[in-house]
Amino acid sequence: MEATRQLGYPVEAIRPLGAVLVLSAILHVIPPTQVIGALLLTAYLGGATATHVRVEAPFWFPVAMGAILWAGLCLRNPRVRALVLPAA
Repeated sequence: MEATRQLGYPVEAIRPLGAVLVLSAILHVIPPTQVIGALLLTAYLGGATATHVRVEAPFWFPVAMGAILWAGLCLRNPRVRALVLPAA
């Protein structure tokens, strides 16, 4: 709770942010909706990165998690892999 306040967010924002994160993660785990889940998680991590930049804190962790998220999606979804890494 203290970290949320230090980042400039009201304590009341914790539950809605947590709900968005859980919903996005669930969508990412279900195969037919994994791409939309990945997009939502990327947006969530973008907000985390912006928050860290705003308070002048290291922002490498959300960026690294986004890269890992998409690398994993490319490895397990052939359609995404074909889109990201077209055959030469």
